Amino acid sequence: MLLNSKIIGSGNHVLIVLHGFLGMLDNWKTFAKKMNNGSYQIHLLDQRNHGKSFHSEEFNYEILANDLKYYTDFHGIKKFSLIGHSMGGKTAMMFSSLYPSYLDKLIVVDILPIFYKNDYHQILNSLKSLDLKKLGSRSNIDKALETDFKEPSFRAFLLKNLCRINKDELGFKIDLDIILSTLSEVEKSLPSDLLYIGKTLFIKGEKSDYIDNSNSKVLINFFPNYKKVEVLNAGHWVHAENLNDFIKEIEIFLKS
Repeated sequence: MLLNSKIIGSGNHVLIVLHGFLGMLDNWKTFAKKMNNGSYQIHLLDQRNHGKSFHSEEFNYEILANDLKYYTDFHGIKKFSLIGHSMGGKTAMMFSSLYPSYLDKLIVVDILPIFYKNDYHQILNSLKSLDLKKLGSRSNIDKALETDFKEPSFRAFLLKNLCRINKDELGFKIDLDIILSTLSEVEKSLPSDLLYIGKTLFIKGEKSDYIDNSNSKVLINFFPNYKKVEVLNAGHWVHAENLNDFIKEIEIFLKS
């Protein structure tokens, strides 16, 4: 099945963006609009089980990479640069190893091809515990989530997954049960024989602990032609927390 997408710009250079866990293409619209200077055709994608894309109990990084290949083949895209954030970064890394001839350059945002143990269970269980019919409005749902999640920007990120079922009822775009049942696949490390020899940029958020000097030592084995940069005043959501410097690093890399 075809992933949902939004295409911004009509330039000659195709740039595809993959969001992270519980994210969606909407999270990247501001980036795409600011990045669009006439040079790029930017494809923002919803990965399966996210945003407006289809739901499926089949979910691992090879399947996600094949979703991307189906999308590019459907649109006749033979060569492109790829940005992936967090879970989307793992999809991008898997794609680069499986289908290297498609890629011009690879950009991975604040993730490595290693196992991560996250607090996703708590997040998903908090969302599942919400009585959406009783709460009725986004503001009430936001207040209900405040006990578990103090940061307003993170609650706003989660609330983007809400959609209106009818005039009086809200629901989730995502299937929380499917997401929970496939959670271990999100956390997994990528295959040990993963290899991509093309130009690769890893972007780390200064305040994030997803990438450090110790765990990034593995990169040379998987991506022998990689470069790592750090964006100041940003955590894991680098593109949201310091968009200007994030774009600056991407433009330097794409033009190199």
